Amino acid sequence: MYREWVKTLSAVPLFRNIQPDRLNSMLSCLNPGIRTYKKNRNIAVSGERFEGIGFVLSGSAAVIKEDAAGNRTIITILRPGDMFGEMAAFSKSKVWPATVLAQEECRVMILPPEKIVGSCEKACESHRLLIMNMLEIVSDKALLLNRKVEYLAIKSLRGRISAFLLEQYKKTGSLIFMLPMNRNNLADFLNVSRPSLSREMCRMRDEGIIDFHMSSVRIIDLEALKKF
Repeated sequence: MYREWVKTLSAVPLFRNIQPDRLNSMLSCLNPGIRTYKKNRNIAVSGERFEGIGFVLSGSAAVIKEDAAGNRTIITILRPGDMFGEMAAFSKSKVWPATVLAQEECRVMILPPEKIVGSCEKACESHRLLIMNMLEIVSDKALLLNRKVEYLAIKSLRGRISAFLLEQYKKTGSLIFMLPMNRNNLADFLNVSRPSLSREMCRMRDEGIIDFHMSSVRIIDLEALKKF
């Protein structure tokens, strides 16, 4: 049942260093659920009962937060091999901290947290490694959230755009890269309006700092981005 997803799941941090055959055997033991969601359907809803850690097997989804006024902010875009809900897995609140919305038809695997730390019926030798991976993920996530606070503390729109582009540059190792989300989603992610984002990016292009065409971006003046 799970063999067709082993290659995708092998890239998930939770299953790091677990060989494909062992991973397939372990999944058969853990018996997680697999569900399909249509485009624009909720996979999880903020404040509702937490069901388990999710893994995107196909398609894409957005993790969304809304404030009291109903303003939406996209936290991140999930693609095949990405996981979500890990920070809430062992919380006493037992509710989803954010809404997860399918951006296109996608298939998701849900693994209840108790199956990660519980005893393994088949005594899988990879189960201990699974627990260690989970502890590493939680630690790394805490450090990432600390960095996120610093990121959102940037006051200027140009500063946020520059920080985002520098992050993509570091991830790809290239001055030319494709944005991981469309312009609307990027505006939500940076917590700014779409017109404001477009205007500022055009100004940066006119000043010779960047160039772009649709989702493709080229950094021309790297030092200028670092300055902002």
